[in-house]
Parts: sequence; C-alpha cells; structure tokens
Amino acid sequence: MADKKQKMGETPQDAIEENKSSVVTSGASTAAEPAIDDTRSVKMLKEARETILAELRKVIVGQEEVVELMLIAIFSRGHSLLMGVPGLAKTLMVVSLSKVLNLSFKRIQFTPDLMPADITGTDIIEEDRATGKRVFSFIKGPLFANIVLADEINRTPPKTQAALLEAMQEHSVTAGGKTYHLDEPFFVLATQNPIEQEGTYNLPEAQLDRFMFLIVLDYPKFDEEVDIASRTTSSYVPDLKQVLNGQQIMELQSLVRRVPISRNVVKYAVRLVYATRPTVPSNPDFIKKWVSWGAGPRASQNLLLAGKTRAILHGRYNVSCEDIAAIAPHVLRHRVLTNFQAQAEGINSVKIIEMLLKQIPTE
Repeated sequence: MADKKQKMGETPQDAIEENKSSVVTSGASTAAEPAIDDTRSVKMLKEARETILAELRKVIVGQEEVVELMLIAIFSRGHSLLMGVPGLAKTLMVVSLSKVLNLSFKRIQFTPDLMPADITGTDIIEEDRATGKRVFSFIKGPLFANIVLADEINRTPPKTQAALLEAMQEHSVTAGGKTYHLDEPFFVLATQNPIEQEGTYNLPEAQLDRFMFLIVLDYPKFDEEVDIASRTTSSYVPDLKQVLNGQQIMELQSLVRRVPISRNVVKYAVRLVYATRPTVPSNPDFIKKWVSWGAGPRASQNLLLAGKTRAILHGRYNVSCEDIAAIAPHVLRHRVLTNFQAQAEGINSVKIIEMLLKQIPTE
C-alpha cells in the first residue's frame, strides 16, 4: 500500500498538487469513512491556512479573523461585503491575499458616473487588416479577474450595482448578445464606508442577500497601531510567498462540497435562520418585537457551506454546531432587518443574533 504520510520537506502546495486527480475523483466518500485522499487534503489545507496567515502577518497587523472569513468565502465560492472606515488597509489586505494565492486582482473605484460597461467590458469596432472589414471586438472590463475589489459600492447608481451583482451570481457577463465567462475562481469583495452617506445609493436588501458575509472591520488595538505606524514609515518591504494557486483553490472548492454534515447540524443551522422570522408564531417574542424581516433560505445554505469550509480550514472533516455558531453573525447580520422600535431602543441585528445563539439549542 502506498504511504500516505506527508513527505519530509513537502509543502502544503506540493501535497495538494500531488493530490490533484484524487481530490477531484473521490466523490464517493461518506460521513463515516471519508476518502483517504480527501482526509489528506484537509490536513494540507489546514497547513496552507496557517502558512497564508503567516505570510499575511508580514504585511497586515492583526485582522486575522477578517482574513479567515475571506478565505472561507473564497473556498465556499461566496462573496463578501466589507464595512469599515477609510485607512484600515482593506485594499492592502486584498492585494496581499491575491499575491499569496497567486490570483489576478483588479480594483474598481465606484463613482456616481460609473456605467455597467465600465466594469463588464464593451464592444469596439476594429478593422481586420487581412480583409479590410470592420468587426466588433470585445474589450474585457475589470471584472475579468480572480479577485475584484469593488470599492465603495454604494457610491454608484443601481444600474451599475445590478451589473456587478449579476456577474457575481452568474460568473459571466453579456455584451452584444454574447455571453463571456469570468475567470475562475472568481471572488468579489465589496466595501462600504459607514460614514459620509451623502450622495450614496444603498444596496437593497435583496441585493445584500447575494453576499455570503458582511464583515465589519474595526479600528486596530493600541499596540497593533503602534506596530502599523512603525512598519509603514520604515523601509521594510515584505517578501510574500505563493501558497496556493487558482487550480488548487478550485479543487479545494470541490472538496468543500464533499464534506459530510450530520442532519443535527443542518437542523441547527435552519433553526437559527427560521427563528429570525417575525411571522412564525412560535418564534421568540423579541423577534416579533424588533424584527421586520428575517433571513431567507440562502442564509441556511451559506451557513452550511461556510461551516464546512471553516471545519476543513481547521483540519476537520466533520462540521459541528460550533462551526455554525461561529460564522452565524457574519452570515445573518445583513439579513435580519430591524424595525423602528428596535432602532429607537438601540437594538441592532448583531444583538438579536447574539440573543438567538444563546436561546437556540445545539441538540
């Protein structure tokens, strides 16, 4: 029998590359006995996660939970909305992550005059030198990248927002009656500025639901800010090393779908989502008092996918209720809409989710 132990000096990237064919074909694994190659890939992904965090520490001080949430979204084939004030290194974080994962990166600054064709691409007329005829040629827009940073998405009109969200859902754009598939893997990180709301176009709730996570980025701690100020005002130039690549990421995205999950954990995730709906008579009184609209079925799907990804990033081939509870605030906070009474009493969606997590049993 072939020895499945990691070879001396082998990196997570080497091991995942060696497992390339087996990761794709081992779909017959069960919850009781996962395929040996899937189990080994989970171990390699845990090591890759630790290496990625170590590389990003060369550039980013703190914010490790934010980085992990972005990794979960990437491996789950989801997208994230990042909320934070200017100057918290959002762009630097995403650029550095794209380098470590060896993925192409584009940044789009959303402005009131941005049109859909500015991000998707457009047809232009070119002359064929061989025949002298004029033909239409499609020029790809900045959406044709693996990681797209949509900066201040709420500063552009709804038509352009809709074009981005359609591309996020379909992983393709249409121009001149033709459909063009986007580069895979494809991940959008959109940002919103919580201040300076004048002249903005807030995303409708139905469009917010397209994002797997709403990640809130807070100010760094005092010691972290001292380190940031010291690094960024010196001649220090970090050397980031590649940990994974696009093909390996897509294989690991397939691995996430094969991770087994018990019916008990599925029920726990659905109970959390179901409990956010004020129209259900058996739901807690505080939900009926403070919530106008609860989360929909997409929230249950995202909870389970994110729970699977979190489990394998931590080296486990099984998902627990603790995994679901850990990512629930980020999945639900933009899907639970509070009413006027909640706002008057200073209650937000995060507080409501915390109360639900204490009340909903895990068994």
